[in-house]
Amino acid sequence: MALIVQKYGGTSVANPERIRNLANRVARYKALGHQIVVVVSAMSGETNRLLALAKELMPEPDPRELDVMVATGEQVTVSLTAMALMELGLKAKSYTGAQVRILTDNAFTKARILSIDEHNIRADLDAGYVVVVAGFQGVDEQGNITTLGRGGSDTTGVALAAALKADECQIYTDVDGVYTTDPRVVPEARRLKSITFEEMLEMASLGSKVLQIRSVEFAGKYKVKLRVLSSFEEDGEGTLITFEENERDGTMEQPIISGIAFNRDEAKVTILGVPDRPGIAHQILGPIADANIDVDMIIQNVSADGTTDFTFTVNKGDMNKALGILKDKVQAVIGAREINGNDKIAKVSVVGVGMRSHVGIASQMFRTLAEEGINIGMISTSEIKISVVIDEKYLELAVRVLHKAFDLENA
Repeated sequence: MALIVQKYGGTSVANPERIRNLANRVARYKALGHQIVVVVSAMSGETNRLLALAKELMPEPDPRELDVMVATGEQVTVSLTAMALMELGLKAKSYTGAQVRILTDNAFTKARILSIDEHNIRADLDAGYVVVVAGFQGVDEQGNITTLGRGGSDTTGVALAAALKADECQIYTDVDGVYTTDPRVVPEARRLKSITFEEMLEMASLGSKVLQIRSVEFAGKYKVKLRVLSSFEEDGEGTLITFEENERDGTMEQPIISGIAFNRDEAKVTILGVPDRPGIAHQILGPIADANIDVDMIIQNVSADGTTDFTFTVNKGDMNKALGILKDKVQAVIGAREINGNDKIAKVSVVGVGMRSHVGIASQMFRTLAEEGINIGMISTSEIKISVVIDEKYLELAVRVLHKAFDLENA
């Protein structure tokens, strides 16, 4: 008997029929003697509907009130899922994040989990219940409802698996695993049987939509066995996310590159004529961090006449906020000549642990893009990835040619 946490995304609970399918799958696992915790998202499209309602009344909705509202989406699906399980004769009980006591900080709309009180869940499991938990949400020390940001249900699932020391956390979604890239862009993309946590963390951070980055961080930190599966297939191995490189596919020699990731949701902010002196980077990025805006890539040009240009990328939705902060609080202080933004960019990355032992990957990537006339605006590297910023209009072309250049359809 194993303790398994199963997380189901919005498409898996989009309507009563799909919720019944979910319940039938859970019943099969329960019949094998497993203890099951189910984590569900809101029905597909529900969160967007709720956000649109809020913005009709308030163009920039109050974050606390926004969390109170959007958390209702998951509250609907936990109760419906529990009902579907009961209809099959199973004992089931639903919990909101607050009822579980998923304690978070008070960063509304993007809260972080601090701790989980798993006592009630354990007691229910021991009593034979299937426990159904609302993903995406928690509660702060003052009792305020909080949400974990987009994709936060993945984080809830993995965090619960960690707290319960589950044998496996299964993430059910509308795809049957992790692919070498998005099959909608490259039809020849191939499903990976396994991928390392390092690679999955990079893929998630670079724009892969299969798993939310914080869920992968949790899984890696607490050694949660993680598997991505399709909720629309009865059988299937999905993709196993492993801790060791030599676990992958059971082979000794692994592919150099595992996948091509991309992100359409980034924007570039550039500050021109920045004084080249110690502390400038902090003066620029400190107020950005204080506003809870995540910064991704950063470059600073070579100093010319005592000044330089400073460029960084943020989420596209944060660009105008970042520009406003820089113009209001930073430009006059540092004496920058000009500040501008560009939201017509995209980031493309090659990822693979094989980079550690192979040279020439960057050269091959840059040559492939150059041959297609694709200009590179920014470059960022780590031990197992190379990312470039390009014009958004070239994104799909770049992904296709890189996928072919690294022979990923045959790897």
